[in-house]
Amino acid sequence: MHKLILFFLMSTTTFSLNAQSESQNPLLQKWTGPYGGVPAFDSYKVSDFTSAIESAIRENAKEIDAIANNPKAPTFDNTIAALELSGKTIKRVNSIFEIYSSNIFTPDFGVIETRMTPKIYELRDRIYQNKKLFIRIETLYNSKDSKKLSSEQQRLIWLYYSTFVREGAKLNDKDKQKVAKINQQLASHFTKFSQNLLAEENNQYVALKAESDFDGLPDEIKNAAIADAKDRGIDVLGSIANTRSSIEPFLTFSTRRDLRQKAFDIFVKRGDNNNENDNNDVLVSILQLRAQKAKLLGFPSFAHWSLSNKMAKDPKKTLALMESVWKPAVEKVQLDVAEMQQVVDKEGGNFKIRPWDYRYYEEKVRKAKYDLDQNEVKQYLQLENLREGMFWVAGELFNLSFKQITNVPVYHEDVRVWEVISSTTGRVVGLWYFDPFARTGKRSGAWMNAYRDQQKLDGEVITIVSNNCNFIKGSANEPVLISWDDAVTLFHEFGHALHGLCSNVTYPGLSGTSVATDYVEFPSQLLEHWLSTPEVLNKFALHYKTNKPLPKSLITRIEKAKNFNEGFATVETISSSIVDMKLHLTTDKVDPNKFENEVLEKLNMPSEIVMRHRIPQFGHIFSSDGYAAGYYSYLWADVINADAYEAFTEGKGPYDKAVARKLYDNVFSVGNTIDEETAYERFRGRPAESDALMRARNFPIPE
Repeated sequence: MHKLILFFLMSTTTFSLNAQSESQNPLLQKWTGPYGGVPAFDSYKVSDFTSAIESAIRENAKEIDAIANNPKAPTFDNTIAALELSGKTIKRVNSIFEIYSSNIFTPDFGVIETRMTPKIYELRDRIYQNKKLFIRIETLYNSKDSKKLSSEQQRLIWLYYSTFVREGAKLNDKDKQKVAKINQQLASHFTKFSQNLLAEENNQYVALKAESDFDGLPDEIKNAAIADAKDRGIDVLGSIANTRSSIEPFLTFSTRRDLRQKAFDIFVKRGDNNNENDNNDVLVSILQLRAQKAKLLGFPSFAHWSLSNKMAKDPKKTLALMESVWKPAVEKVQLDVAEMQQVVDKEGGNFKIRPWDYRYYEEKVRKAKYDLDQNEVKQYLQLENLREGMFWVAGELFNLSFKQITNVPVYHEDVRVWEVISSTTGRVVGLWYFDPFARTGKRSGAWMNAYRDQQKLDGEVITIVSNNCNFIKGSANEPVLISWDDAVTLFHEFGHALHGLCSNVTYPGLSGTSVATDYVEFPSQLLEHWLSTPEVLNKFALHYKTNKPLPKSLITRIEKAKNFNEGFATVETISSSIVDMKLHLTTDKVDPNKFENEVLEKLNMPSEIVMRHRIPQFGHIFSSDGYAAGYYSYLWADVINADAYEAFTEGKGPYDKAVARKLYDNVFSVGNTIDEETAYERFRGRPAESDALMRARNFPIPE
């Protein structure tokens, strides 16, 4: 999930720009058309970004100056609400800027991104360091009269005050300058790291030169490899792109151990090839700068600073949670590997299971143990049908309906748009943009974006959200089939989208997914459960040739095998989370490879598995500060998610209307208007219990 939230932006820097060109720049225009206005993707050009950002900065600077220098005593309306209403142009421009960076990146955009991203960060620093503005916010925060405001208004004052303090508003001028300089350097490094990673993914591949190189591959993977080679213009039969959506299926099905190793190597060595795209130096600089910043802000480490606005608060709590799950997960892996090794030995293989073998032999054990073939299941997992299934779930839980529209422009031909309507009120609550397929220039992974946040401060403003994935497109005029894991990802990201679409708050700064990182993954992880419900499988998991639903016997086998690879998935993720946390607890300069190896060795990391994200390719923590010292959030939120789903199973089942209503009222609709722990307890009637996660993963519960 990815979302950039900007409260406001300002700068005292002056730029020269012809007034006429400002008025003609499409990026500077208000969004017009239906639904309260939509991005004019058919009008934007890469060359417009520099002047648009510079102009929007100037406009926002005037707005901020007017608020900070208001001679009247600070009130909620003339300070906090005014800040919420400011920066509309820069927010629109930055939204499009982020879309180009993540979805349609080109070398010429990269030059602009490198130059302009630090300027955006500079503006952010200048606002947090505005003394007059902070005094106004602090006055409101300490005012007894503020207690007379609504709970949402009080929450917003608290959020502004705590964010300003956390970003250094109380520092002396000298230290403020140091923090600002560090943030400028970080911005440049984040961009460099992301661009290096994208270059490795775009430019590296495994060539399939003979028919035997396709051995074991299902037709859709073979066809995708042929199409990839054709797109690259290379003289081979096929190629496997260096992205997770291409590499993992290849590792699962290819019978060619030598090629599996090649595919594994290019994937795990992204950013770590001692070439022009090597990320080791840049990530070390990021870590050093973060440690310096944390010290200036009064924290013992960057991890402590990062968790200061999270639910966990203390790094020790996150490590304790991860370590409590680590041991049973490793034990599960050891049992699974033993079964896989038996298969290798029985087949006469004279080798021990290695990481490039894991998925291949895991699939063989799955077939033998549960009579469950992923390729068999995949025939029923048509992307478009599952998308309709998600819509149906949203209707059952939250009374939402979806209608595809074609009267708004999009940034790529793969993108489609739906209007989202509340069946309760009959009103449109938002737009959902869907960009499902991998392509050159699109970063790997899957995420949700909010182009515009829901709010009521400036009229009834509906949200615009997107889900972006990297599924393999396949052959023309044939249904796109996805794996079960991809289907889980689809539902996960849609959970983020629903979190934005259900938002029903007044102030944009508190809208939708604007919650703590270790809470924001809870709604998305929760929605994953509905994929495997019989209602979804019977209605929407239809065979792509016969249109018949998944047989009950196959559903039963899926259910029995649901925890089969939990050990692998847990070890893969928690190892990354622990390395992330320990990286940001240290204040010493590190050697990335040495640090990674030492931490994993102390953990007794199974040799058959690698981290889900090795350090030089760990975009979650090095492309921004968003998930830095925060990758644990997926596990933290999964505890809440597992406990929350038990509210449904304890009730009338997954589609219990009363439980769903409580979920909407206390989680999906409230944004950040309520403390996250309080919101959850209002839903569940008590705090989340960690034993629910152990039950969900079929791990032994510690006594």
